This record gives sequence, structure tokens and C-alpha cells, in this order.
Amino acid sequence: MKFVDIVKWIATVIQLIGYGLTGLNIVPWNVFFFIAGILLWFAVGVMWKDRAIMVVHVGAFISLVGGYLNA
Repeated sequence: MKFVDIVKWIATVIQLIGYGLTGLNIVPWNVFFFIAGILLWFAVGVMWKDRAIMVVHVGAFISLVGGYLNA
């Protein structure tokens, strides 16, 4: 398995934990997991040179952090 695949699966598991924490209303841990997953998925986009993945995760990061700071 390639390094990028390992990062991709770790990011996916972290994102799923974030969704679970959100469903259980465990705040702010859900946000922290989402931020970690977003950063790892952004890294995957960089490794793949996939601008679409990078852009969507920059947007997600801005939205998530903006909402967190506004709450």
C-alpha cells in the first residue's frame, strides 16, 4: 500500500469519527476531528496533484473554522 493510500484511509476514518461525534452532539471534539480529516485530505490532494480535492477541503476548512469561531 502506498503512503498516500495510508493517509487517505486515516483521513477517512477521522472524518467518520467526526460525523459520529456530531451525531452524538459531542462538541467541540467533532470539530477537531473534522479539521484533522480536512487537513489530511488536503495533503492527499497535494500528493495526487488534484486541485479539486484541495479546493473543496480549503472551502470546508474555512466554513468549519468560521462557524466554530462564530458559535
